[in-house]
Formats: sequence, C-alpha cells, structure tokens
Amino acid sequence: MNDRERLLAILEHRPPDRIPWIPRLLLWYRARVLTGTVPPQWAGLSLRELERALGVGTPARDGKIFELERRGVEITSRREGNLLTTEYHTPVGSVRTVTRFSEELDRQGLPGRIIEYPLKEPRDYRVWEWIVENTYWVPNYEAYEAYDKEIGGDGLPMVQVGDVPFHEFLENLAGYEYGFFHLQDYPREVERLLGLMTEIQKERLWPVLGDSPARLFLHGLHLSSQFTPPPLFRRYVLPYYEELMPFLHERGKAVAMHADNDTSLILDLIEQAGWDMVECFVTAPMVPVTLEQAREVWGDRVIIWGGIPSLLLSPSVPEEEFRAYVRQMFRVIAPGDAFILGVADNVMPDSLIERIAWVSQVVEEWGRYPISV
Repeated sequence: MNDRERLLAILEHRPPDRIPWIPRLLLWYRARVLTGTVPPQWAGLSLRELERALGVGTPARDGKIFELERRGVEITSRREGNLLTTEYHTPVGSVRTVTRFSEELDRQGLPGRIIEYPLKEPRDYRVWEWIVENTYWVPNYEAYEAYDKEIGGDGLPMVQVGDVPFHEFLENLAGYEYGFFHLQDYPREVERLLGLMTEIQKERLWPVLGDSPARLFLHGLHLSSQFTPPPLFRRYVLPYYEELMPFLHERGKAVAMHADNDTSLILDLIEQAGWDMVECFVTAPMVPVTLEQAREVWGDRVIIWGGIPSLLLSPSVPEEEFRAYVRQMFRVIAPGDAFILGVADNVMPDSLIERIAWVSQVVEEWGRYPISV
C-alpha cells in the first residue's frame, strides 16, 4: 500500500498493511530554509523531496474546493514596522484587525499574533453581520482535482473548510481575552451574529462541501477544555455539528478536527459531535490527556492522527527518553486500528529532524499491521 491507500483504508475502518507515518514538516522546513540551517544531507531538497527522503507521507493540507468571496467589502492592508493593519470597509461601517510580528518570527517564516480584533463594541457587530451576509463560497473543484493529482500516492488531501461559528467568534472576531466578556456584556449581539453565521454557512457553504470531489475535510479548530468547556461546547458547538455531520456523512465525506489543545474534558463530546478523526491530536506531556485515555473513551471509533508530542523532538529532551516514549507508544496503539502516526502539532523549527528519520525506521520494523511489540 502507499500512504493514500493506507489513509483510505483507515477512513473505511479496514486494516492497512502498516500504520501511516505522516508528520507536518512545513514549519521546520520553512524556518530552516530561511535561516540556512537545513542539515547538509537534506540541503536543496523541496519539502516533498524531503518527506520522501525521510520516509514519511505528505499531510496534503493545501487543497481547496472553493474561493471565499466577500462581495461589496473593500479590504485594505498595510504594514508599518512590526504591525500589520487590515481594514474591512462596508456600506454600514468599518472594522479592523491589527497583527503584531517580530524580526524573529519573520526570520523563521512564522505567523504573527492578533492584538486587535474586529469586534470591540456593539456597533462593530452590525458591520460584521453585513460582511457575513455578503460572504460566498464559490466552488473551485478543478483546483482540488489538480492538487489531488499532484499529491498522488503520497497522501490524501485534507481540505480545510472552516470552523464552528462560536469558535470562529472567539479566535478571530472578538479574541479569547474579550470574547467571554462579550458573551456577558453584549449577549443579544453575540447570539444574533452566531445565528446568522450558522444560517449563511448552511445555505452557502454546506452544499459546496457536499457536492465537492474531496473525501476528507478539516472542520473545527483548537476546541479545548479551557475555551470550549463542556457547558459551552454543549450549547454552541454540539448543535452545529449534530446537523453538519449527518449531512456530510450521507454524502460519503469524513471530517477531522484539528485537536492541538487540551481536550481532556471534552473527549466524549468530540465523539458525540460526530468527528471521524482528530488530527494533530496533542497529548502528555504537553497537555493533561494521554493516548491511553483517548483510546479508553473512543476505542477505535474516532481515528487518532498524532502520537508524538512535538516537545519530544526538542534537543532539550534526552534521546533515550524520546526513544522510550516511542517504544511505549507502539505498545499503546497496538494492534494499530484507527491510527495515523504524526507529530502534534508540528515539527517545530528547533526539532531534531534526525528523530523523524529514526521513527521511520521504527515504523518499518514495528508498524506492520497488526502491531505486536
């Protein structure tokens, strides 16, 4: 089997010949190329060439099935020093975001941090409502098909198609720091906006997803025990997915959640919401949840893509400690059902890439299905 065939087998709950080994190397690769610190044996390789040289599959996360259009919205951006200001101008008013960068982030090709969000007071909500009302997802299936062909047997495209409105509100519109205050101070405005976002997505986004040629979607990001705890999850997240998931499953689609946060308190709710997979599933020692605990709750009903916390690739972690963790991980995941080996969240710029190569050797030795260590 190639990695595409392995992923399809896992999505269909069939046994692969061995577990897929597909870490995300993009951040490491970009930073090392920009800083001229790619180890000599891999210098000059493209990212795909590096993946093949290391014996790993490709995450294939760059496919798209639509173009996002905000009609009648004038969007302008300007960077002054380390600050990037983006303004959204509409017939009913304007809002803006400000993102802070640094020389170190720029040097390594890493993203900045939003320090000012578009929703700051009640009048901003009407502006964003107008933007939502004039947002369209225009199908671009040809782009997906070309990307899918480019990936070939090295992986299966996982298309990023959005987030649940409540978390989109917290992460990108009001910000985690202020979003919970808005829930208390401006409940009418928040509830109206969330309802509108849901209505527009159901009307304009969901049909584009259902009719697309893509098999695997990434929908839902960074949901966590802290920012979407069980009470808020049940109120604002669960109802959305209890409608979306049956719609997509009936059309043969699988859906993954980007699970790079502490999910210890919402494991059961993740399954209840209907996700087929958690990808970049981060575990201890980075968060207070282990693979054993996740398996105990989910069994093999929810596919786990992860297994190696990115911290363990750092030079600060002794080599034997890292190798002992990997050996124990294989014991935990045996016989290998519903599992894709990856790094959660990313192979970071300071990671020891030689450890990725070592894991590839271990996968060849121990990763054959059924795993028996």
